[in-house]
Amino acid sequence: MPDLLWDDVADWFDPEETDALPDLRVPGASTADWQAVLDLVRDSGLRYCYEEGDTVLPLPRAAAVLSRPAGAECPNLSVWLAPDIVAIFRFYADEEIDFDVDLRELQGQERLDVLCGFLRSIGRRLDKPVLMDPEGGHGHPMLGYDPATDRVLFLADSD
Repeated sequence: MPDLLWDDVADWFDPEETDALPDLRVPGASTADWQAVLDLVRDSGLRYCYEEGDTVLPLPRAAAVLSRPAGAECPNLSVWLAPDIVAIFRFYADEEIDFDVDLRELQGQERLDVLCGFLRSIGRRLDKPVLMDPEGGHGHPMLGYDPATDRVLFLADSD
């Protein structure tokens, strides 16, 4: 049984009605948590690409990325969850793991299941919630992985 049913969340995943690039985050993170996510990506067999500006580089240790000089460009880590579904991690701060997905790539039950599986993998590895907020709606998650239930749950109000 899937964590979420597409029919229950389809309105929240409509890129015409909502912002297409929701924000995903793991609050209360640390450099060690970032490293655990990098290890998960490296070990998962998923295709990924780490970039600093326009330069593609090998995936570094989290401590090296997070200790870059003030004013340095923020690196990106693109991870393909499927051939045409990408999550883009941004290394803004060590205390919150931050990444984006594109709702246009997440239409239908099969693609929703891919996203939920990825959130579950991160949440299980860290034993922490992984939350998805509407773009710019930090602190108002629409869904998230809950470690207590080991499931991705729909959290948004249905006004």
